[in-house]
Amino acid sequence: VSVCMLVCMLVCVCKHINTEGMISKLSRGLRRATPLLCRSVHSGTRPASTAAFKLKTDRRLTSEEVYAREDKYGAHNYHPLPVALERGEGLYVWDVDGNRYYDFLSAYSAVNQGHCHPKIIAALNAQASKLTLTSRAFFNDVLGVYEEYVTKLFGYDKVLPMNTGVEGGETACKLARKWAYNVKGVPKNQAKIIFAEGNFWGRTMAAISSSTDPSSYEGFGPYMPGFELVPYNDVPALEKALQDPNVAAFMVEPIQGEAGVVVPDHGYLTKIRELCTKHNVLWIADEVQTGLARTGRRLAVDHEEVRPDVVILGKALSGGVYPVSAVLCDDEVMLTIKPGEHGSTYGGNPLACRVAVAALEVLEEEKLAENADRMGKLLRDELRKLPKDIVTTVRGKGLLNAIVIKETKDYDAWKVCLRLRDNGLLAKPTHGDIIRLAPPLIIKEHEVQECVDIIQKTILSF
Repeated sequence: VSVCMLVCMLVCVCKHINTEGMISKLSRGLRRATPLLCRSVHSGTRPASTAAFKLKTDRRLTSEEVYAREDKYGAHNYHPLPVALERGEGLYVWDVDGNRYYDFLSAYSAVNQGHCHPKIIAALNAQASKLTLTSRAFFNDVLGVYEEYVTKLFGYDKVLPMNTGVEGGETACKLARKWAYNVKGVPKNQAKIIFAEGNFWGRTMAAISSSTDPSSYEGFGPYMPGFELVPYNDVPALEKALQDPNVAAFMVEPIQGEAGVVVPDHGYLTKIRELCTKHNVLWIADEVQTGLARTGRRLAVDHEEVRPDVVILGKALSGGVYPVSAVLCDDEVMLTIKPGEHGSTYGGNPLACRVAVAALEVLEEEKLAENADRMGKLLRDELRKLPKDIVTTVRGKGLLNAIVIKETKDYDAWKVCLRLRDNGLLAKPTHGDIIRLAPPLIIKEHEVQECVDIIQKTILSF
């Protein structure tokens, strides 16, 4: 109103008009308009002048204010550790109060290369200022570069690019069913996919339909048909399930991450390969969390030098800066899907492709798989020195590790993580008594030792 009156006065002065009379008319007009404005708000319509909301950015929020705002405006589908982060670099993250922490979660292995790796950020910025999205309605000059690089690196004929890990899982399931009908000869709508108990590959309807965790599936039925379960790391149970001629695929994590870093017996992956070949079943390796150097090899299946029919990648394929996932397989499987049968507006966009190539190059150039292998052995050796009456189990491969906390009335894994935070290290519990320890793969020996000192100090404080 003040601006309008000022403009009106200036106009009046310029045109030698009675300013006082004009302001009086403007004021009467505004008084008449006010009830109409109020009625429009209460009737559910919004005047254009009130539709936009400006964020207040003139004051830094405290941690408690950050928590309160998320609680008020956001869905309550997560239970974060109470720490409000604002910056990350390499191994470290800083909260809004300026406190620095070692990151021992790595965004569930999405930042294997470390936070804000300069090469990945440079690739992101360069492509973002040039071309970000075309959809797959047109060709672009970057997708083929990425496709050639990733397929040659992992040794498969084709890649199908998507955005998130769970989309990769959905894509693999669709490919398996299509292959079963078109190649294996399974009767229409009879294809089955076998999963291992304790699996986790996301929270879509298909993903929860294969889950054995009630917190994932309870209250969301009915569930996807054609999914069956066998115990993890149980070769006889798998062999029995694969004898069904309608089985299209067996989808499994080489190491179960969300279940608590459950490492199978050596030889389990080799037996999977043998049984799937024997029964003409596709082996789908979910390497979203275990792949891309995390376990000390480029892929976790490389520990047994076996080759799945389908590999799902995600998380660190993004370098932690932009969602990227991929499904790799050979022509016999990939080419069963025809134009229009599967896709994504953002899948394979130029920005994602540049980021993914840079993320993979960092893993190779900096030999992060080799470093993960060495630092992981050092970390586990040191963790096994912790008091057995509190830390009952230490397990893992490479830099995907976990400790199991013996719960008492005085402490549990959540309380341990809160105290780790207070001592400068961030980790997160899973399944109540398990704490995953998975730092970025760039960690050095002296930093591992510093982190072990923090963990030891924390455990001994209980």
